[in-house]
Amino acid sequence: MVSASLFRFLRVAAFSSLLLPLAVQANEGMRLQTAPINSHDVASLQNGAKVFVNYCLNCHSAGYMRYNRLQDLGLTEQQIRDNLIFTGVKVGELMTVAMSKKDAKEWFGAPPPDLTVITRSRSSGAGSGADWVYNYLRGFYRDDARPTGWNNLVFENVGMPHVLWQLSGQNALDKKEFEHHEAATAALIAAKTLSRLDEVRESGKDGKLMTRFVLSSIVPGSGTMSTGEYDRTVVDLVNYLNYMGEPARFTRRQTGIYALLVLFVLFGFAFALKKAYWKDVHKSA
Repeated sequence: MVSASLFRFLRVAAFSSLLLPLAVQANEGMRLQTAPINSHDVASLQNGAKVFVNYCLNCHSAGYMRYNRLQDLGLTEQQIRDNLIFTGVKVGELMTVAMSKKDAKEWFGAPPPDLTVITRSRSSGAGSGADWVYNYLRGFYRDDARPTGWNNLVFENVGMPHVLWQLSGQNALDKKEFEHHEAATAALIAAKTLSRLDEVRESGKDGKLMTRFVLSSIVPGSGTMSTGEYDRTVVDLVNYLNYMGEPARFTRRQTGIYALLVLFVLFGFAFALKKAYWKDVHKSA
């Protein structure tokens, strides 16, 4: 006989399985644009580090990254101290913030996440973590209904305000409705800005279920940077965030190549030694 707790578990699981296709369908409407980052572009990484320290490090920490690691990007210790450190910490210390998690939760509803491995944690089948962050930083728009006055097309109802709004300007959101999925999909493909397609199902006056498709698109505002300049700045920032997730990526790959070459050479010696050991056996046979 099935217990009451097991019955409730099975009922919840069955209900969740019915909602899963709808959730997947909603996620398919978000078209993530590829982040054109280049991990070998030192100038981009340096500018990204500058943007990160000036705009992100006020609330978000990078608790697994030290300032002196920026020397790998071609910066000297003096340049790091003069241009990237504003709190009096030492160059060898971690990139932390003074704001406590308790204060952050009271102010923003939740403590801002550590950004050291943000691009790695956001990786999914829909795209890389760098792609997600790139679209997220370009997806803010004005929304007076939100406590911060901002909303995001990629992360709806996010608690984070748009800290780069002076650079990008105050973006707006444009919505268009379609009755047919084909027309809505064509409009999504033709959209020149960051866009999302949502399928909305609701009951009409006669009680019948009606389906409409809503295309939401970002309308760029006018800030201190043009749209192209702002996108380039976001690319640099995402490039640095991606680098920060694994600063030793290139060293690790280079070491791996050297290790494989050494193993290949040792294999030659081992094969020659094997032939030397077994040649008398083969002769006697």
